Amino acid sequence: MDTHSADVVVIGAGQAGLSAGYHLRRTGFVPGSGFVILDGDNGPGGAWQHRWPTLVFDRVHGFHDLPGMPLPPAEPQRPAAEQVSAYFAAYERAFDLPVRRPVRVRAVHSRPDGRLDVQTDEDRWTARALINATGTWTRPFWPHYPGRSSFRGRQLHTADYRGPAEFAGLRVVVVGGGTSAVQLLGEVSTVAAATTWVTRRPPEFKDEKFGPELGRAAVSRVDEAVRAGRPPGSVVGVTGLPVTPEVRRLRERGVLDRLPMFDRITPDGVAWADGRFVAADVILWCTGFRAAIDHLAPLGLRAPGGGITMDGTRVVADERIHLVGYGPSASTIGANRAGRAAVNEIRAWLAPAAALD
Repeated sequence: MDTHSADVVVIGAGQAGLSAGYHLRRTGFVPGSGFVILDGDNGPGGAWQHRWPTLVFDRVHGFHDLPGMPLPPAEPQRPAAEQVSAYFAAYERAFDLPVRRPVRVRAVHSRPDGRLDVQTDEDRWTARALINATGTWTRPFWPHYPGRSSFRGRQLHTADYRGPAEFAGLRVVVVGGGTSAVQLLGEVSTVAAATTWVTRRPPEFKDEKFGPELGRAAVSRVDEAVRAGRPPGSVVGVTGLPVTPEVRRLRERGVLDRLPMFDRITPDGVAWADGRFVAADVILWCTGFRAAIDHLAPLGLRAPGGGITMDGTRVVADERIHLVGYGPSASTIGANRAGRAAVNEIRAWLAPAAALD
């Protein structure tokens, strides 16, 4: 296994990773010896390339340009996966970003000389600092409910969804209270024999437009959590679900008549403690994702609260590590800002060491 070295290793080439790469290049880090971006996917696009084909661009819940290069005029009915992936590919070429793929990072260790040892499925990198931008798409969250393994139908997660056609004529239970759950429920309900929507808490629909004030409230709440070492919570818990024209149509059709979370899963459906039972052929888990940071486990970054204590993008337990696209920066605009902030901090932190070299 070959060993390479760079001042900064960036893990992930989605919105956050490309933003970090842009600012590294712009502030004087040389591609190769100065920084490298390691990406586990086969092609450009980050998590966007895996979105379901029926998610067209005009249904995307907010997208912000990468720094230095605006998104070309949007094609509203083109799949978001295609449009964003093409944009990311053009961005990598335009700024000559050193993205290596597919390279999957297995573990990051601390070396006796103070550098970081980044072990991948192909080779090894050593670095002075690391920007982790791996997002959440590869860590779908499957909650445990009694009887789940006994279900004779099909179970899939949002990450597995490819469109409504495969649910034609089936009885589908959709689990989850977020925007994706509402979108997928709306699509599936047009072809399924029956749909049932269940959520842990009553969904909070908000007629007000998502604006700066609501956005700041959401970011502030998540930032408070990560500064205290707790896992970042759900942004939907702060912002609520926007009442779009589509939501109004689903309400009129009765699709959004929600039930509380079931208590157990049976071979043929889901059941509640009060005796209610709903027969199902499919359970679609729209239950979100968790941060894909298992490769950082050898560094021992987790706080007693279960999360990673953060100060901005910097990990308090290890100033060599910055997380972008994590917690309060887990949005397209947040990832952009976090990429810039992380690079500025790393540049300032490395400067004294560079002066001694």
